[in-house]
Amino acid sequence: MKNLLWMGWLSASLFVCSAPCAAKHVPSIDPPLMGWSSWNTYRVNIDQQLIEKQADALISQGLKDVGYIYINVDDGFFGYRDASGQMHAHRERFPNGMKVVADYIHSLGLRAGIYSDAGDNTCGSIWDNDANGVGAGLYGHDQQDIDLYIKEWGYDFIKIDYCGGQDLGLDEEERYDAICKAIANTGREDVSINICRWAFPGTWASRMARSWRISSDINPSWKSVKYIIDKNLYLSAYAGGGHYNDMDMLEIGRGLTPNEEEVHFGIWCIMSSPLLIGCDLTTIPEASLRLLKNKELIALNQDSLGLQAYVALRQNDGYVLVKDIEQKRGLTRAVALYNPSENFCRFSVPLSTLELGGKVKARDLIQHKDLDKLNGMIEQSVPPHSVLIWKLTGEKRLEPNSYEAEWAYLPCYDDLGQKPKLIHYETSAQSSGQMKVSNIGGKAENYIEWNEVYSEQGGAYDLTVYYSCPKPRKLEICLNGEKQTLDKLSSDKDQVSTVTIPVVLRPGYNQVRMGNDFGWAPDIDRFTLQKKGSATQ
Repeated sequence: MKNLLWMGWLSASLFVCSAPCAAKHVPSIDPPLMGWSSWNTYRVNIDQQLIEKQADALISQGLKDVGYIYINVDDGFFGYRDASGQMHAHRERFPNGMKVVADYIHSLGLRAGIYSDAGDNTCGSIWDNDANGVGAGLYGHDQQDIDLYIKEWGYDFIKIDYCGGQDLGLDEEERYDAICKAIANTGREDVSINICRWAFPGTWASRMARSWRISSDINPSWKSVKYIIDKNLYLSAYAGGGHYNDMDMLEIGRGLTPNEEEVHFGIWCIMSSPLLIGCDLTTIPEASLRLLKNKELIALNQDSLGLQAYVALRQNDGYVLVKDIEQKRGLTRAVALYNPSENFCRFSVPLSTLELGGKVKARDLIQHKDLDKLNGMIEQSVPPHSVLIWKLTGEKRLEPNSYEAEWAYLPCYDDLGQKPKLIHYETSAQSSGQMKVSNIGGKAENYIEWNEVYSEQGGAYDLTVYYSCPKPRKLEICLNGEKQTLDKLSSDKDQVSTVTIPVVLRPGYNQVRMGNDFGWAPDIDRFTLQKKGSATQ
C-alpha cells in the first residue's frame, strides 16, 4: 500500500554524504485527516446509536461541507474473541455488529475509522476498567483482526494505540511495521493509519503511517493545549509529503475560553495536524462550531504543500510561526503570532525574517478581514493565551541567510526517552532561537541535516557555523556531497562560538549535513550564509 511504500521527501541515505537530485517532483499528497472521533467525550461508553447520531450531526451542522469526512469509532466496541480467535463486537453496545455502523457512515458519503492496540490489551481495559478490552489488541492476531476490520467490516482508517504494547515492553518499530504489513496484505491502498504512541516515535513512522501522535492525551484545559503545542514546535522537519505530526483530537466546544479555542484550532491548522473533533456535535456551542468551520484556517491545514509551520523567531514570551502556502518559495506565507504566557506579549517582527520584501498585504484569517499593508515590520501586542494568524503576500521573496538547528532533520531522533545519549533539540539561552541540537555524531547516520538550503542564483558564499562545546571536537560538513572537516572546535563553557568556511551553492535547493562519523560533534545553534561580494545582512 502507498502508506508503506512511500519513503517521503524526509528520507535520507545513511552512512554516506549523498548529493540531492537535480530536480524535485512534488507529488499529489493527502492532506491531514478531518472528521470526528468518539474518545474525548465518551471514552469506552459508546454504542451504535451514539455513533450514528454523531454522523448525522456532522452532516446537519455543515461540517462535511467544509471537509470533515471521517467518523472514527475509538476504544469501546470490543466484545469477545471466540474459540478461533475471531473478534466480535460488544453485544449490548453494537448488537448489529460493526459492519452495519461502517455501512451507515458510508451511506452518508463519509469515511469510517476504527481502533485497536499494538499489544494484547487496549487502553480502555487499563484506564477505564473495560474488561472486554483485555486480549482485544492486535498482538497475536495482526492479520486476522486487520482482515476483519478492513476487508470484512470495511473501515477506512485505523488508530493503533500502544497501552498494551508498552505494558509488554514491545519494540515500537517492529510492532507497527508488522501491523502495517498486515494492512498492506488486505490489498487496500486507501487505508489511513495513525500511530498512537504519545510521543514522536522516530523517523521510521513516516514510512508506515499518515500521522503519528507526538504527545500524551489532550484534555480540555489550557495547560494541555499549551503542552501539546510545545511538543510540536520543533518537529516541522518530520511532517511533509502527506504524513503529519498528530497533536491529538480537538477539544473545541468543551470549555476552553474563546481566545484559547482560537489558539487550539488555529495552531492545529497552521501546523497541519489532523483535525478530529472530540465534542458532542449535537450540543456544540455556536461560536465553537463557527470556529471549526472557518474556511480560511482550514485552508492552511489542507494546503496542497502539506507543510508544518516552524518557529521563525522567539520574541519575549511569544513565538512567530511561519510556513509557505500555495507555492513553495512563493510570495504568500502564513504566519502566527502565538502568546502562551500570562501577560501581554509585544511582537516586533521584521518582514525580512519571514523572507518577504516590499509592501506586504496582510489578512487576518480568524477575523476574516484585510489589514493595512505592512512595510518592513509587524508591530503587534497579543493578549495572554492568544494568537493572531495572518496570510501575508509580499512583492518579492527574499533569499534566507540563516538556518536554525531546530529546523533541521535528525534521522536518529525520537522522543520516547529510551536511549541514552540521544540526539535532541535542547533549550539554550545563548542560542539565537533559544534552542540548539545536542549529541550529534558518534556514528555516521547520527547527523543534522537541512534539505532545502536555498540560493536564487548559486555561487560563492561564506558559511558560518554557530556552535558550542567546552572540549575540542571535530565537525564534518557535507554540502551537496562534498565534505569539509573542521578539527578541534571549542568554545568557553556554553557560550556560542563561530567558524566560517567558503562554499559554493547551486541555484535552487542545496543540502547541508553536519556530523562526526566516529566522535561527538559540537552542539549546533545555527548556520548563516553570506554571498561573496554582497553587503552584510
